[in-house]
Amino acid sequence: MNFEDILYEVRNGVAWITINRPEKMNAFRGTTCDELIRALNKAGYDKAVGCIVLAGAGDKAFCTGGDQSAHDGNYDGRGTIGLPMEELHTAIRDVPKPVIARVQGYAIGGGNVLATICDLTIVSEKAIMGQVGPKMGSVDPGYGTAFLARVVGEKKAREIWYLNKRYSGQEAVAMGLANVCVPHEQLDATVQEWAETICERSPTAIAIAKRSFNMDTAHQAGIAGMGMYALKLYYDTEESREGVAALKDKRKPDFRKYAK
Repeated sequence: MNFEDILYEVRNGVAWITINRPEKMNAFRGTTCDELIRALNKAGYDKAVGCIVLAGAGDKAFCTGGDQSAHDGNYDGRGTIGLPMEELHTAIRDVPKPVIARVQGYAIGGGNVLATICDLTIVSEKAIMGQVGPKMGSVDPGYGTAFLARVVGEKKAREIWYLNKRYSGQEAVAMGLANVCVPHEQLDATVQEWAETICERSPTAIAIAKRSFNMDTAHQAGIAGMGMYALKLYYDTEESREGVAALKDKRKPDFRKYAK
């Protein structure tokens, strides 16, 4: 497979899928999402692969969500909001192999959602996680909210979305958003070690376990689908566009003047 926005490599039975847009803090555009979906399905159904790692290139960011330079009321790809987010999130959940998020830096916005959805999340001491949607005129009304509440609890999930604070790797572990926080220089070795351990397990048992975990929250796919339609309508409002405009103008947004 030829990719433009991602890198694909198999290391000792572990498929590493890396968002390769470090100049954009690994923010995703339409092409990125489509390539991630293709790569996840390639690895997910390759019998030589036992585990998948989702990573971001460079030292600064795992992923910082949707590329705002490709967003003006709609992103530049396909799907309800111009990004096939429902398909990408479903791919992570549906491939019959565990997906490990390797977080070495910023996991913000949609990037934080990806780290949340992955089966396991391993972060370095340089990791910074959190949400910015309500500061930017956006929100993730599906897995990024409903599933997050299952992961960290209702109160913490609401704090993350309402206050838009940033959290360290250690804080992410403490709230259940990550499995372990390791020294930065040990991150890759730890991720590979965990992944290779999974590769030694029964693939059928692992697949059944993953499906079983997912069954408890399968209804959230419906929430996500409906939520994306609501988000599309929101993106068509001046209130939402104020977030992008303020970012471009390097000023604080004034959402209240557009609120109805």
